[in-house]
Amino acid sequence: MSRECELTGTKPMTGHNVSHSQIKTKRIFRPNLVQVTLRSEALNQNFRMRIAAKALRTVDKLGGLDAFLAKAKEDRLSSKALKIKRDIEKKAVA
Repeated sequence: MSRECELTGTKPMTGHNVSHSQIKTKRIFRPNLVQVTLRSEALNQNFRMRIAAKALRTVDKLGGLDAFLAKAKEDRLSSKALKIKRDIEKKAVA
């Protein structure tokens, strides 16, 4: 299981721990991933996803999974999230 958010594409970043004496040691900044169940109102279905806590706050702010996916760029979404987005768009057209 990769350490990547399924909705925003957030991945681990590298950087330095910097001590008081300015000695730099390598470190990894990992995203705060949580396993959540999100509900799609359009599809009337639940989806389990591993997303960043920051993305979960954004989903709540925008009004749910459907609204988040409508605004999301397709290149950042995982294959699972992209399939959900396309299914929601098909449902809206029909």
